[in-house]
Amino acid sequence: MDEHRPVFALNLFDIADRDEYTAYSRRSAREVAAHGGRVVALGKFREALKGEVAPRSVMILVEWDSIGSFRSYLEDPALADLHPHRERGGGNYIWHLFDRIDDLRPLLKA
Repeated sequence: MDEHRPVFALNLFDIADRDEYTAYSRRSAREVAAHGGRVVALGKFREALKGEVAPRSVMILVEWDSIGSFRSYLEDPALADLHPHRERGGGNYIWHLFDRIDDLRPLLKA
């Protein structure tokens, strides 16, 4: 896919340490926005309907302007003290990236 198209980052995780994740969340929204990200949805687990992934208690969906924006957030040296709070605060992390598409037709073509 085009490196300049928006991507979604799906974060599924449990809270491992409330103080650590609180320290991360106090600053992360501002930093995500500064790097071209926008939190699209926050969710608390309700129920598992189907699938083999063990449930996680928290879901966050972030839309990034591009994969470059996402990488700049992860690699910014000014944020080196921020990311460890996320890592210590969240457990059982699943972090998947999805290219944004306008519809499913490209995926359904043979």
